[in-house]
Amino acid sequence: MSYLFQPLTLRELTLPNRAVVSPMCQYSAVDGVAQSWHTVHLGQLAMADAGLLLIEATAVEPIGRITPGCLGLYDDTCEEALARLLAVLRGLNPARRSPIGIQLGHAGRKGSSHVPWQTGSQIPLAEGGWTCVAPSALPHIDGEEAPQSLTPETMEALKARFVAATKRAARLGLDAVELHAAHGYLLHQFLSPVANRRTDAFGGTLENRMRFPLAVLEAVRAAWPSERPLGVRLSATDWDAQSSWTLDEASVFAERCAALGADWIDVSSGGASRAQKIVVGPSYQVPFAAAIRERVRVPVMAVGMITEPAQVEEILATGQADLIAIARAFLYDPRWVWHAARELGATVSVPSPYWRSEPPEARGLYGQTRIGMR
Repeated sequence: MSYLFQPLTLRELTLPNRAVVSPMCQYSAVDGVAQSWHTVHLGQLAMADAGLLLIEATAVEPIGRITPGCLGLYDDTCEEALARLLAVLRGLNPARRSPIGIQLGHAGRKGSSHVPWQTGSQIPLAEGGWTCVAPSALPHIDGEEAPQSLTPETMEALKARFVAATKRAARLGLDAVELHAAHGYLLHQFLSPVANRRTDAFGGTLENRMRFPLAVLEAVRAAWPSERPLGVRLSATDWDAQSSWTLDEASVFAERCAALGADWIDVSSGGASRAQKIVVGPSYQVPFAAAIRERVRVPVMAVGMITEPAQVEEILATGQADLIAIARAFLYDPRWVWHAARELGATVSVPSPYWRSEPPEARGLYGQTRIGMR
């Protein structure tokens, strides 16, 4: 069996293979509420036979949205919409339901933004934007409105919102949660000295900068059912020569996350610094995942310009990662796993109405070879 198609068990959840649909913002919600777009978008991906489907970054409070079009899980209306969506997704391939998880996060100072195809810049208060919060009153971009610096009291309230969203995710029956501590959003803002200039117990040293993200993780893990897995996405570096948030600090954070009950570490990079200089290319973040994998005793997920089945197979076979998160390649080809199975000699679970699509030269790809007709 290929490495990609080997199952992996996380607590009481077994993933049928190592391909993960990475959480991808769609910027298509209304007041945090999932729309028809999400049903169609996620419906395609729910039939992809991936090991795990992660719903996009979902805010734990309204001002935690990146844009007005971002999903939320902070009130009953948001929860009810996701319940309807999940009912559809779970009925698409009942013979083998792929696990579905959600990424919970908070945009911090990168909130109140236009959607990417409308510049992505900050929305002024006079035009419907909102005041953001962050570790320090530093805007992400010079000239933007500065966020409000969180106080210990408002941090406790924010931690409670992460817990409340986690409990909603549990009620929805989601199989997994990933905590978003990457890409320059709120929890990464606490970790990075680029965004965190605090002089109290939550700033300065690495231990202090990790304090709030780890407190959130600990609270979320306690609120999430013990039999269900919980992961953390982190940025392994700021790609900024002036920042100490590099692989070394990220590795310490990963170790602490694992010690608090994180079941996987999803290794990405960047997002906190406007001075970042990213060297992009196929598998460009895989070395970060490989280095962190040497430091933790939980599975590690690699992500970033990983698009080809042979590329995935090599990463897994050489022990650089245990899971592979795929984003844009799934948007381009929602049947990516099917095609990878054909290339690597594996089988996939395909909904019955699609059985007849099996190529004649690839009999057995769908685990069956005959469809009765009359």
